[in-house]
Amino acid sequence: MSEKKEPSDIAIWLGLADNAFTRQKTAKFGDASAINSGRFYSIIIVFGLGALWVLTSIAGVIEPFYWPTIGGTWNRIYLLVTEGFRGVPLWEHVGISVFRVLSGVFFGALVGIPLGFAMGLSSVARGLFDPVVEFMRPIPPLALIPLIILWFGIDETAKIFLLFLASLFIMTIAARSGVSSVRISKVHAAYSLGASKAQILRHVILPNALPEIFTGLRTSMGVCWGTVVAAELVAADRGVGSMIMIAKNFLQTDTVVIGIIIIGIIGYIIEILMRYLERWLIPWKGKG
Repeated sequence: MSEKKEPSDIAIWLGLADNAFTRQKTAKFGDASAINSGRFYSIIIVFGLGALWVLTSIAGVIEPFYWPTIGGTWNRIYLLVTEGFRGVPLWEHVGISVFRVLSGVFFGALVGIPLGFAMGLSSVARGLFDPVVEFMRPIPPLALIPLIILWFGIDETAKIFLLFLASLFIMTIAARSGVSSVRISKVHAAYSLGASKAQILRHVILPNALPEIFTGLRTSMGVCWGTVVAAELVAADRGVGSMIMIAKNFLQTDTVVIGIIIIGIIGYIIEILMRYLERWLIPWKGKG
């Protein structure tokens, strides 16, 4: 009887075959760790959408829907790369938007994580901050733009502060949820071994809360990318959001679509990097 042939590395990478870990699974439905990457189907959908764009452009049925043709979009990309947009290089528009989003998420995590930990560990902190957090959390950041302009004017601080607020309450809830998810048996075991409160925080609570914190970081990143267009409405002349809004006023739908694609690609790249960072820093996630 011949031995069963091992799947190729390409098939495993594409998600068409199980890797060494998922082959050991006896029941896959309901076990998220047994799901393959599915990259093959991702490639199919990307090329399928691209082919649909090309075909509708050739057939001339796309223009009545105010969607640019594939040829016009490529020409606009060439102009943006070589000449920039309104005298500003394309990379500078992209760079300032990335800087604003990362700054907003960074400061949101810097304040939100300790605040969430305090709310999860102290009755006083929960009583003081819970009403504010629960009141502010459902309010969309866009509704705060008039107040932010009054407080900070129209310079860079206003844009970053708006993204900070978009991230702050997500990170607070994620950190508080992470603290609440710690198994009490682990805390009791640490106390029985003579651990201090600082040691329990460092070696028990923080490692168990990190998966929820990383989920909050990924969510904050997505929300901030969705908010960056509105943040750059605050009298901005640089940034992908500003480029989209100015192009909209001049009916340059190809530039609008390019800006949307840029935001989507960068957001996806950041999400992939966050996943790898999560697997590197939190190898114990999902393993009890």
